[in-house]
Amino acid sequence: MANAISTGGLHHVTLTVTDLQRSIDFYTMHLGFDLLMKFEPNRALIHNGSVLLALGQPYDPAQALENDAFNENRVGLDHISFAVEDLAALEEAAAYFDEQNLDHGEIRDLGGDFAIYVMAFRDPDNIQLELTAPYPG
Repeated sequence: MANAISTGGLHHVTLTVTDLQRSIDFYTMHLGFDLLMKFEPNRALIHNGSVLLALGQPYDPAQALENDAFNENRVGLDHISFAVEDLAALEEAAAYFDEQNLDHGEIRDLGGDFAIYVMAFRDPDNIQLELTAPYPG
């Protein structure tokens, strides 16, 4: 039997969205992504210096579910977590979300076994996102 495939870091994540421009605006305005390019049909690439996200509307609109919204309880994606520098940056993000009237969860300490703090929030299509900060030192 051959050896397992050797993989490196994550290359990109593609998210299916209902309104491409609304999603581009959300990720660029609130999460520091830059628009790299738009291409057809109704797709875009955005990048934050570390993560490449592809955004696109369904390839076959005839198969899209009416009034569909993300649900982490279905098979597939649960959430995407973006790293922030430290707890102070996470607290600043919470304050920013409050200023922008963007819903978010509480900052949670996941304890010493994980050594991280997390805060959940949602994009315009209800896709669950998270900010993660490491413990100091």
